[in-house]
Amino acid sequence: MPSIDAAAQTVFADLNQRCADAEFDRDFPENGKFIKRTIKAREYWYYQGYDAATGTKSNRYVGTVADSETTRRVEAHDRQRVDYRTRIDAVRMLRSAGFPTADALTGRVVERLAQAGFFRLRGVLVGTVAFQTYPGLVGERPMRALRTGDIDLAQDYGISVAIGESMPPVHEELQAVDASFRPVPNLSRPDRTSAFANANGFRVEFLVSNRGSDDLTGALIPMPALGGVSAQPLRYLDFLIRDPVRSTLLHAGGISVTVPAPERYAVHKLIVANERTEREKQAKDLTQASFLIAALARNQPVALAASWVEAWSRGPSWRRHLETGVARLDETGRIAITQAVCTHGEMLGYEPTQVGFPASPA
Repeated sequence: MPSIDAAAQTVFADLNQRCADAEFDRDFPENGKFIKRTIKAREYWYYQGYDAATGTKSNRYVGTVADSETTRRVEAHDRQRVDYRTRIDAVRMLRSAGFPTADALTGRVVERLAQAGFFRLRGVLVGTVAFQTYPGLVGERPMRALRTGDIDLAQDYGISVAIGESMPPVHEELQAVDASFRPVPNLSRPDRTSAFANANGFRVEFLVSNRGSDDLTGALIPMPALGGVSAQPLRYLDFLIRDPVRSTLLHAGGISVTVPAPERYAVHKLIVANERTEREKQAKDLTQASFLIAALARNQPVALAASWVEAWSRGPSWRRHLETGVARLDETGRIAITQAVCTHGEMLGYEPTQVGFPASPA
């Protein structure tokens, strides 16, 4: 797979920072102030704003004080605005360098939801659209772009309940992009929806972790922070969206998004590929996993090994899925994950034989 040269990686890193800063500036105008609140022994930033036109005050969730990037932006709130034209030029340069870009509809939908506060409220972009943002994070790009006809978005239920704020109605936000978006009916709960589709079948779906019985899969869960939307509970999603990272979706001047850490995405794909009933989707999962595993094994092997070990430690069913997933990888992927886990066992405090691999790479 093609490596990304140092110049392009620098451009992406700079764009990633600029887009995140620009989103922060947009969400929190300079006429407000930031305060700390302690909730259940954890400190959080909140923004107290004032709308001069209406005379109303607002309190908006910002993030955790422990998040160094959030705290840095709070402390540097009075800096100059980011130059949008510079960001457009950076996106154009990265597209020319072979970075994956979002199609027009995907870009507009993600941008609209970002502006509505989805990522500020700790939502996470998952699925193939998230995968498109990884080359700049892992230092390599896939041989071919993988396209999709849907957008998958996730949020932790506990966060959605505790955050004390909600996006505007999601249906209205989607219709502002394409008026043909309609809720997808749910047979068991007609009064709830977790997905919307437009006239061409393009789908936007909201997901949440299923940490209870498998019987809950399919039973939609109301999400207080998501603008009237419920979410589809899925097994293994809690592993995927834990400790997400910031990346940039290449559309217009770049869209700052929160995505799963690439090492978690790779390991998660090994697991969920085994539950696919459609061969095409299973093949896509394994292709994405193999790409990320090979790139991470070269550039971030400790993170990859640590994610594997964490997943392995979650129990017998996880181990069965991981073993089957590795067996289904292409040879490059199998060798890469084996070498990463076996080589870094001593550093991470385990023997390879304890986590499903031989004592040394084959």
